[in-house]
Amino acid sequence: MAVRVSFVGAGPGAADLITIRGARLLRHADVVIFAGSLVDRKLVQLYATKADVYDSAGMTLSEVITVMMDAMASGRSVVRLHTGDPCIYGAIQEQMEALDRLKVDYQVVPGVTSAFAAAAALKQELTLPELSQTVIFTRIEGRTPVPEREQLNKIAQLGATIVIYLSVGMVEKVVEQLLQGAYTSATPAAVVCRASWDDEQIIRCTLSDLVEKVQQAGIERQALIVVGDVLAARREGLKAKSLLYDGEFTHGFREGHVA
Repeated sequence: MAVRVSFVGAGPGAADLITIRGARLLRHADVVIFAGSLVDRKLVQLYATKADVYDSAGMTLSEVITVMMDAMASGRSVVRLHTGDPCIYGAIQEQMEALDRLKVDYQVVPGVTSAFAAAAALKQELTLPELSQTVIFTRIEGRTPVPEREQLNKIAQLGATIVIYLSVGMVEKVVEQLLQGAYTSATPAAVVCRASWDDEQIIRCTLSDLVEKVQQAGIERQALIVVGDVLAARREGLKAKSLLYDGEFTHGFREGHVA
């Protein structure tokens, strides 16, 4: 029996950054429920031309599930469209648990998360040898709590590349807690607002002027904060690069030769 409900990652914003699978499911969906506060309506209009469309921005969980169940009762397929990748800050867990209780089969289709769209906008590799081999996705505590062991000042002890979601509106608190860890006021930082959208904004700075630049730009939401030494690798001429294409480096597909 065909899967009737698909949770689909819409990607970070640009309509052509949805996956081929996600676009195909949208084209054939009978019903689409999309996160209208985050997903560009143009994407839905482009791909879901024949579907009944519901904007979940003002809906409750029970209302979303009711729309899904009513659609399936009449033999119709449903796409639940979430921004970015639905498994990262996607709020799909409670929806999947509700469908599990109702014994409804579903699938999850991954999408491009905004962290990777931000890295692309910055033209920056997030992992560089001898600088950072770890990337942390996190958020600061606000109305939604985080586990005590994952408070930002504790995570900051590692000093890895860090991508902070859902926190630009509390940027002063972000900087305060990062400086309690391995970062300093000179640590490079960046803010990417609405990554991949037509009105994308990029701020490059350090932790010392991050708050000021964010406030000057008037950025309050839909932005990622990226922090770490990798952001300054090219500017400071650091020789942080992979050996993969080094002519002297031997690996399973090539014998290295000393010049």
